Amino acid sequence: MKKVLVLHGINLNMFGKRDPAHYGTTTLKEIDARISEWAAELGFEVECFQTNHEGEMASRIHAAHEENVDAVVINAGAWTHYSYGIADALAILKAPIVEVHMSNIHAREEFRHHSVIAGLAKGQICGFGVDSYHLGLIAASNLIKVEN
Repeated sequence: MKKVLVLHGINLNMFGKRDPAHYGTTTLKEIDARISEWAAELGFEVECFQTNHEGEMASRIHAAHEENVDAVVINAGAWTHYSYGIADALAILKAPIVEVHMSNIHAREEFRHHSVIAGLAKGQICGFGVDSYHLGLIAASNLIKVEN
């Protein structure tokens, strides 16, 4: 069975508590449950991983390379805008990458408009709340089908 790795970056463990105007009230645990349901509907295995530690995220990405995951969906949180370490780790992957954000990063503060990940990703989905993850999984599923 194909496997998609969903990566949640820094501060995303605070979904449901942090800035509900931008991120809503759904918790990360609830988001992960929905992700599992959507993945089952799309016919692939999914693993969700969240950390607030950049080195741990890089290590999980390195492990994904060794595991030959079929696709990665990533919401790197604030790391999106400045973490060249995360970007360098993602560049190692052979699997397609889909970047997602719950809020529309292009309609927010200027510093959020730039993504160091975007150039590595097949595409970026943002601004649709929790549905950004669903759309990201659909994109990942389609990319897996195209690349195999």
